[in-house]
Amino acid sequence: MAEVKRSYDASGRREQAAARRRAVVAAAQELFARDGFRATTIASVARTAGVSAESVYKGFGTKAALAKAVFDRVIAGDDEPVPVAERADAKAIQAEPDVRAKVTLYAEAAAARQVRSAGVQILIRDGRHVDETLEEVWQNLLTERLTGMTMLATHLHSTGQLRADLDVDEVRDLLWTYISVELYELLVLNRGWTLDRYTTWLTRTLVSALCD
Repeated sequence: MAEVKRSYDASGRREQAAARRRAVVAAAQELFARDGFRATTIASVARTAGVSAESVYKGFGTKAALAKAVFDRVIAGDDEPVPVAERADAKAIQAEPDVRAKVTLYAEAAAARQVRSAGVQILIRDGRHVDETLEEVWQNLLTERLTGMTMLATHLHSTGQLRADLDVDEVRDLLWTYISVELYELLVLNRGWTLDRYTTWLTRTLVSALCD
């Protein structure tokens, strides 16, 4: 009788690998926030995560790539591999018929993302001046933001409900500027605005800039 080969189930191994990756990213986030980028080492991240340094290098390659992984985690708010356009807040904006309500929904979600991600953005932005490996990561963040704002601007403009003098490029640039970490840093981190005050300001400013 021919031997029946059992099919190999790799789901357990994939889940273990995903769990290790989550632990490494969480450890890096903790150490970057506490010690800064330069003082944090791959070895210290591995030790905090309970894995080998070799596995960290194998999974991420460089400390700069690890910083980008931390940003991706905090901007999304979770570790789920779900594209931004398929997340609940993006779908709610797409489904909303009124453009002012769309902008309000976006501003509220953007403010929440700033709370989670501002520290990492600033770490990458400022860290690139002392560690050139972060320059490419920072440029990637800017490019990703511009891409996202291009998509949102195109959607908002297609409603026909924005100010008549605005084209898609200007809508994109206004969105790209107003949600920058620099404005959050000035108002919340430097001037001490509360999240509610910042969210109200961002909503009012975007609606005023974009809508009749």
